[in-house]
Amino acid sequence: MARISGVDIPKQKRGVISLTYIFGIGRSRAQSILETAKIDESKKVQDWTDDETARIREAVGSFKIEGELRSEVQLSIKRLMDIGCYRGIRHRTGLPLRGQRTKKQLSYEKRKTQDSSKQKESN
Repeated sequence: MARISGVDIPKQKRGVISLTYIFGIGRSRAQSILETAKIDESKKVQDWTDDETARIREAVGSFKIEGELRSEVQLSIKRLMDIGCYRGIRHRTGLPLRGQRTKKQLSYEKRKTQDSSKQKESN
C-alpha cells in the first residue's frame, strides 16, 4: 500500500478512488490533485512510480486534510455550542440540525437524549 499523509491507500484501485480514502479528499479534489501532478486518473496506484508518488504527496500537502481538518471541524462545532446558537444546542442534545423531522423518524435519537438527561437528574 502507498502511504500518503499518514494514510495507507489501496494499491489495486485507480488513483482517483484510492485518494478518496484520505479524509478531506473527495472525487473532485482527487481529480485536481492528479491533474496537477500530471498523472492519468485511470492509472492504478501499484503502477505509480516513486517520482509520481512524490508529486502526489506534494500536491496533497497544499490542502488541509486528515488531523488538521478534523480538529478544525471539532473547533467549529465547539464554537457553535459555546455561543449557544440553534445549531450548537442541537449538537449538544444530539438531535439533527438541518431541518429533519423528529416526530416519527428519529425516535432512537430522541430516546438516547432522554436517557442521558435522566442520568444527569439521578446524579
